[in-house]
Amino acid sequence: MNFTQLSNGLSECFALVKKCEVKKTKNGAPYLDMILGDKDGDISAKLWDYSGSAPQEDSVVKVRGTVEQYNGREQLRITQIRQAVESDDYRLEELVPSSEIGGRQVYDMLMRRVLEFKDSDFKAIVTDIMESKKEALVTCPAAFRLHHAILGGLMLHTASIVRMAEEICKIYTNVNRELLLSGAILHDAAKTSEFTFSKTGLVSGYSQDGELVGHLVEGAMWVREAAQRHNVAPEKALLLEHMILSHHGNPEFGSPVMPKFVEAQILSALDTLDANIYEFHSATAKVQPGEFTDRQWSLDNRKLFNHGISGTQHTVKLD
Repeated sequence: MNFTQLSNGLSECFALVKKCEVKKTKNGAPYLDMILGDKDGDISAKLWDYSGSAPQEDSVVKVRGTVEQYNGREQLRITQIRQAVESDDYRLEELVPSSEIGGRQVYDMLMRRVLEFKDSDFKAIVTDIMESKKEALVTCPAAFRLHHAILGGLMLHTASIVRMAEEICKIYTNVNRELLLSGAILHDAAKTSEFTFSKTGLVSGYSQDGELVGHLVEGAMWVREAAQRHNVAPEKALLLEHMILSHHGNPEFGSPVMPKFVEAQILSALDTLDANIYEFHSATAKVQPGEFTDRQWSLDNRKLFNHGISGTQHTVKLD
């Protein structure tokens, strides 16, 4: 964890409460047994001679205490603790897994592309949805537990697909660039309604919309509604609806239809590719070069190998 060392020898930090239990010593005195964390890691923490209300899990606290060794691991003996308040100088992105590139930066990059569209219908639909959902989009993770399940993860995932799609259009000139980019930008936008979120902004579960409808169907509904607001021909909006509905590829992965034109097929393939690349990177980063990971159920239960010849940290170039 990222502690600040004080002149009196104590350590201080803002931290996320990941676990908090009220327990009793052998003498019956209550104490708090906690797990605190930030984006750099977790630490076990104890507050002895405790009285009062316990901090809630997923809340942010400011703590001060002494880092000690206990059974070969670091443990924080807390001397002071309080709930963080709005006036405190901390960033939530420093406490929970977050995209290295801010969601607002990525959103702006995507919208620069949209504003340059020559097709006024695709521009109108994408702009309508993106602007109406902006505040949710810039922080939303892309998943509950799997790929890009971090603050800003949805925008990072989307930007990666858009950049790859642009390169594909340079090679295959028969691909309609603005149709492909429109589908790429909108394909997961309805995840902002599919999920429920904790106080940290990370996904805590699925909403009623998510359980009963899902982001594929809801995203297609958003396209149809936006098209109606902007008098876009239904047959043109249908192309974007199909891309959203088919981007999971096979029915076993949730798509009611398989891709039926080339831009839809490309989107589906890039969606899978980007998710897999992220999961490979995340899993192999947890083991040393020359070692294998545990079996990864999301990747066909494979053990993955860290060959040690790594590139730079997973990110996406903005321009």
